[in-house]
Amino acid sequence: MVDREAIQVAVKEAAANHGGRLPCAVAQEVARRLQVPMREVGQAADDLKIKIIQCQLGCFE
Repeated sequence: MVDREAIQVAVKEAAANHGGRLPCAVAQEVARRLQVPMREVGQAADDLKIKIIQCQLGCFE
């Protein structure tokens, strides 16, 4: 099981590679790589105040 701190570290690293924002496809890849639900990655992004962009469902712009 991956802890929340590890998820936050992965989200921060992924966002740093994309100008401080997290594309939805990248968030999904982080979730797959860490084997955690997307909800956990989304919560980590919220906690870190990192905006999710390019949502494939059109929920976030």
